[in-house]
Amino acid sequence: MNTFRNPQGVAAPLAAYSHQAEITGQVRWLVVSGQIGANPAGGIPEDPVEQLGLALENVTANLEAAGMRHEDLVKLTFYFAGEIDIQRRRERMAEWLGDLRPCMTVMTVAALATPALRVEVEALACTEDIPPTQKREQQ
Repeated sequence: MNTFRNPQGVAAPLAAYSHQAEITGQVRWLVVSGQIGANPAGGIPEDPVEQLGLALENVTANLEAAGMRHEDLVKLTFYFAGEIDIQRRRERMAEWLGDLRPCMTVMTVAALATPALRVEVEALACTEDIPPTQKREQQ
């Protein structure tokens, strides 16, 4: 079970995230490498907020491929290179997160793997659900 908290004695989060996530019980973890703002064909838009949207879609696709849901996310790390409209960035992140408040780190870095990349998102997810492969074996 994933329990998110913002303990007393710690300043309130600056955005839509939690300070901690406690994971209990027998669980299954998914570690998602940094997802970039590229479409399935490899195209990378110039607009960093569009890249953010694609990177978030890629995180979702990774969750689905593992039989996990958006609600299974417990930690996100965002890397931004160069200028990005902070208000548009926050709006796009809030739209994707909805009511979910995972732990989160947001960093501005000098550069990513190639000059065209302006956004990268790493994710950590955890669920008590049975893995899809075990479900197939049980049927």
